Amino acid sequence: MSSTKVKVSKPFETALLYKYLVLFAVAGIIVIPLLATAIGGFKSGAELRVNPFGLPREWVFENYLSILLGDQYWRMMGNSLIISSMSVLVTLVCASTAAFVFAHVKFYGREFLLSYLMIGLLFPVATAILPLFLMIRDLGLLDSYLGVVLPTAAFSLGMSILLTLNMFKQLPKELLSAALVDGCGYIRFFWYVTLPLSKPILTTVGIISFVHSWNQYILPLILLNSPARYPWTMGIMEYQGEFTTDWHLILAFVTLTVIPAIIVFVFTQKYIIAGLTAGAVKG
Repeated sequence: MSSTKVKVSKPFETALLYKYLVLFAVAGIIVIPLLATAIGGFKSGAELRVNPFGLPREWVFENYLSILLGDQYWRMMGNSLIISSMSVLVTLVCASTAAFVFAHVKFYGREFLLSYLMIGLLFPVATAILPLFLMIRDLGLLDSYLGVVLPTAAFSLGMSILLTLNMFKQLPKELLSAALVDGCGYIRFFWYVTLPLSKPILTTVGIISFVHSWNQYILPLILLNSPARYPWTMGIMEYQGEFTTDWHLILAFVTLTVIPAIIVFVFTQKYIIAGLTAGAVKG
């Protein structure tokens, strides 16, 4: 029996080499700061100033243990979990219903309204801080979870509606026509047909919204006053004094609070890829 050998051209090998070099470079840009942060949390304050990037001469585990054994860390993590979960719920409900209307219901001004919502993608949160603060104050939602949840979900709606709308448009129109003929209204079609068929993109939107809310800093800083309601992003302020800053404790605190987001991404990345690529190729 003769065996066939597949020859790989040198240009292909060169392109593949460049591809891996770029991937390693990008991975290094992402991983190295995370490793430096985690290792910095094992150093004392004095050693961190003279040796910020090297391995610690003496591993100080008390930095992590003092945070894990304290009530403040778990309280802030619980607050972040509450705010993020509520933000995901509000975002999914509003984005899915709005995307369904834009995809299947024709009305005057639909394109203008959709374009108006997409404009929100161009503006960061900082540009609307003052009017947002006044609005939340007038609603009586200052220093409350809901006061942070609603703006966070609002700033996530543009991208969420865009992703969900693209998926809803890929669903066969014959399904809606057959459902209407059988007496199934828009609400029942949305609940029993559209949502079950759109689980990948809904999962993707939920994960993106969760991570965005989990890492939110400026909104809790402006809208929350009680330390009992602070999320983890506000915990860094607890280690900043008037004249000194405990950077070794800040690095340890950041490492412990970033780990949950990394775990969520690692276990859900396949759903993110499936949701973002759903409907990209028409069969």
